[in-house]
Amino acid sequence: MTGFSPPRIFRRRHSGVAAALALLASAAVVAALPQPAYAQQPATTTASASAARTGHATVNGVRIAYAVHGDLTSKQTPLLVLHGAFMSGEAMAPFVTPFVASRPVITIDARGHGRTGKVGGAFSYDQMADDAAAVLASLRVERADVLGYSMGGSTAIAMAVRHPERVGKQVIISGAARLDGWVPEVLEGIAKMTPEMFAGTPMETEYKRLSPTPDAFPDLVAAIKHIDSTPFAYSDAQLRAIPGKTMIILGDADGITFEHAIKLFKLRGGADIATATQGFMTQPPKARLSILPATSHIGVMAEAPAIAEQAIAFLDDAMPPMPEGFF
Repeated sequence: MTGFSPPRIFRRRHSGVAAALALLASAAVVAALPQPAYAQQPATTTASASAARTGHATVNGVRIAYAVHGDLTSKQTPLLVLHGAFMSGEAMAPFVTPFVASRPVITIDARGHGRTGKVGGAFSYDQMADDAAAVLASLRVERADVLGYSMGGSTAIAMAVRHPERVGKQVIISGAARLDGWVPEVLEGIAKMTPEMFAGTPMETEYKRLSPTPDAFPDLVAAIKHIDSTPFAYSDAQLRAIPGKTMIILGDADGITFEHAIKLFKLRGGADIATATQGFMTQPPKARLSILPATSHIGVMAEAPAIAEQAIAFLDDAMPPMPEGFF
C-alpha cells in the first residue's frame, strides 16, 4: 500500500471528502515505508545516536511528549522535527533517520496527537509553536533548526515568528503561513470530515496504539476541522523579520498553492535579482525553494531521502556548486 485509498463507493459518494482524507492520510504512507531499527524497537533511556530518549515536558499544565535522538550536548545544532495532522513524532521516522547521523534530532507529539493525547478542546498554531518552544527550553536547547511537514510546517513558521530566539533555520515542507495558502477545495473537504470516515484507517489505528486517551480520536478530528477552518495569517512584515534562513519544499501536485509558496519564498529573501542578473551565486542564498515533480501532498513523505539531501545542504549552509568550464 502506497497511500490511503477509500472504497470505491466512498469515493463516488464523497469525492471531495475522500480527497481531503487522502491528503491527510500521511500515516498510511509512513506505514508503507521501510522503518529504521529505532522505530521497530521500544525506545530506550539512552541518548545514543541510534536510540531515542523519550519523555514529557509540562507546558501550562499540558504534558507534551517528545523523543530525543542523539546527543544534545554535542556541538551540532539540533533539528526539531514537527509532524503533520493525524500523525506523531514516531511517524516522522523518514525525516529523522537521514539527519541523526550528523546532528541530534528532537520529535514532538503535538497537542491531541500521539503519546501526548487529548489535552482539551481546539488548538492553534500559536499554541503548538509555544509548546514546541517550551519543550526546547525544558531540554535546555537554546536554539534549534526546525523541519515541519504540513501542520508541522505551519507550526514551524509560527515558532519562527513567535520565538525567533529559539529557531535557527526552517525547512517548511508543504506548510502554509496563512489558511488561504491551501487549495480551497482541500479545506472544503476537511470541513466535511467525520470520525466515522476514519474507521479502520491507519490514522485511527495509530492514534489508538499511541495515545494515552485512545477513545478521544473524535476529539482530534474536531480539532483538526477547527484549525483548518479558522483563518490565521502571519503578516508580510512578520515573515520578513524572521532572522533564520528558510527552505520551502512542496510537491507540484500539493495541497499548498504555488502562489503562496512562491510569495513565502520571496518574503524570506528568495528570488534575489542580483544573483539572477549575474547568473551565479557568490554566497549561500537566504532562502531556497524546491518543487518536487510528480509529487502530491502525501507523496512528499515518500520523497524523504531526496528532501533530506537538499535540506542537509541547506542546514549546513553549503554553497551551491559551480559548474566547470564557465570561469
